[in-house]
Amino acid sequence: MASFEIRPPEWGEKITVQDGKLHVPDHPIILYIEGDGIGPEVVTSMRRVLDAAVEKAYGGKRKIAWTEILAGEKAGQVYGSVLPEETLEAIREYYVGIKGPLTTPVAGGYRSLNVAIRKALDLYACVRPSRYFTGVPSPMKRPELVDMIVFRENIEDVYAGIEWPWDSEEAEKVREFLYREFGIEIRKDSGIGIKPISAFRSKRLVRKAIQYAIDRKKPSVTLVHKGNIMKYTEGAFRDWGYELAKEEFRDYIVTEQELWEEYNGQVPEGKIVIKDRIADNMFQQIQTRTAEYSVIATMNLNGDYLSDAISAMVGGLGIAPGGNIGDYHAMFEPVHGTAPKYAGKNVINPTAEILSGALMLEYLKWFEAADLIYAAVEKTISSKKVTQDLARHMEGVKPLSTTEYTDALIENL
Repeated sequence: MASFEIRPPEWGEKITVQDGKLHVPDHPIILYIEGDGIGPEVVTSMRRVLDAAVEKAYGGKRKIAWTEILAGEKAGQVYGSVLPEETLEAIREYYVGIKGPLTTPVAGGYRSLNVAIRKALDLYACVRPSRYFTGVPSPMKRPELVDMIVFRENIEDVYAGIEWPWDSEEAEKVREFLYREFGIEIRKDSGIGIKPISAFRSKRLVRKAIQYAIDRKKPSVTLVHKGNIMKYTEGAFRDWGYELAKEEFRDYIVTEQELWEEYNGQVPEGKIVIKDRIADNMFQQIQTRTAEYSVIATMNLNGDYLSDAISAMVGGLGIAPGGNIGDYHAMFEPVHGTAPKYAGKNVINPTAEILSGALMLEYLKWFEAADLIYAAVEKTISSKKVTQDLARHMEGVKPLSTTEYTDALIENL
């Protein structure tokens, strides 16, 4: 079995927590996981672009001390485990990292490594921004109106993983219990799953979403739920969200109900509107009333669907970044999968990974470098310098390789 050692550069400095806040030095040790499939290619592109952006923004004053850790297939070869404890301990110690996509088996095999990392480190907020870059092919008539960020709860709901096969002893016991105690009859050929939603985890997710809206001066936070049917889980999420907003952010917010009852629909200066929408209705709202939505806070499954749908409105998962953030620890990642059939062919679009890196720079509060990346992506794509996934939707455009596209981005910083 191969050997591996986690070895930060000697000049790197640890990120720390001081007085309840993340303290980022000028040469922070940032962890990275190459991932599986196309992971090594997109991670290499991301590191190149971030290094160039940081150099241009800060003229050498700041620099990322990249440090590799392992998860997925590469970790399995070295440690005999796809998620070794050494990797989790490193993230606990160094706080911030970024990863390429990791393989998640469908049906059998091990559970999602992405989910395992989120749970092990309590990275409870899955943060997925979607914005339009000029020139990206889109099914929308006015994709430029899309500027939304989804805060998706990462620990509970379907990610709690409480379920049993239909023919298991556990499922039979649950069916018997429900019939005996409550008179609820469930078909014997039914698999059973339980989705817990707690006040504590709902409130901390909404808290992070509202604080983001305050910090970035966003106009609204929308709580998305299916509370008309699931009143004591999804409906409770809605109620706890409003409760948290009023208790902790009263000076900053106004509810949608208050907006119409007390202000005749006119938002008071400096206030953020807190509103809610039923999940199924929200899918048509993001398309028909796009400009009315900014920050979205929701549970796990709703957030999974919504973030993918919004990404599709502005070009798809190839440009969809993401971050998994706890109180202090954070791991950033693209939304897309490992795409093994494209691995090693130098054709894949690295933009989602690069934008995940930009989101990480924002988390470090290196906004100047992040803004350079956003501007470079806009300039590069609008000039029709794109990889095959976008070029095939653009008439007469010859696709660039992954490396050529990365070079173009760096030139446009």
